[in-house]
Amino acid sequence: MRTTGNDIEIILNGITICYDDLGEGSTPILFVHGFPFDKSSWKPQIDFFKNTHRVIAYDIRGFGKSTIGNEELSMRLFADDLVKLMDGLLINKAIVCGLSMGGYVLMNAAYRYAERFEAIILSDTQCIADSREMKLKRAATIAQITTYGLEAFAEGYVKNVFCQESVNTKKVLVEQIKQVILTTSTASIIGTLHALAQRWQMCPSLKEISVPTLILCGKEDIVTPLSESEFMLQNITNSTMQSIDDAGHMSNLEQADEFNKHLSNFISDIS
Repeated sequence: MRTTGNDIEIILNGITICYDDLGEGSTPILFVHGFPFDKSSWKPQIDFFKNTHRVIAYDIRGFGKSTIGNEELSMRLFADDLVKLMDGLLINKAIVCGLSMGGYVLMNAAYRYAERFEAIILSDTQCIADSREMKLKRAATIAQITTYGLEAFAEGYVKNVFCQESVNTKKVLVEQIKQVILTTSTASIIGTLHALAQRWQMCPSLKEISVPTLILCGKEDIVTPLSESEFMLQNITNSTMQSIDDAGHMSNLEQADEFNKHLSNFISDIS
């Protein structure tokens, strides 16, 4: 009998992973959060799907209540953690949804472990690697955090990931996400900024994705713009795309009902 509930811990790949596991269903839906958040950012999706599906959300190593371990952080390592979590939970195949960095992790895993995925959802993400300009920007961010701490970083970050309407009208939500950032260790954030700067370009591998794929993006996403989602749509054979009005980079939180509707329709279509 498997353990179900919130904040369950499992030791794998040399670390402790904290996860939520709720509901019942033959093919689980597994959610991979973005940077620098934790599994709580999937609460609207967990609450929506837990009565009809088995849903799992976990804290990526170094975030939330998961430990960071001693290895150098990378998208490849995060992808290995995802698959090892599936192994530990005896999940042969899953529908997996990744947002932002979670999408980078998912594309890396789907490229190397294609047989483990029934379908994938790529939300507010992109296949490109960091440009030289972006790498320099991340280095400057690391220097800022090292010198001044996380407060200014967190304040600026939430203004980028939420559209202006959300910043103005969803202040509680924005503050909640800011507090998640502030409670994350500096080592995890700096280590992951390095990992983001060094990640692979996944664009050439898109044509190898054969499972049903849903691409979601907030129309006002300035972090991973709509044009990047459109590029993935053109290059993933079995893909569909939905853009979400009045949403930035955190479309699953800013317009949760719309996000959940698209996700539900997609899952119903492939079932």
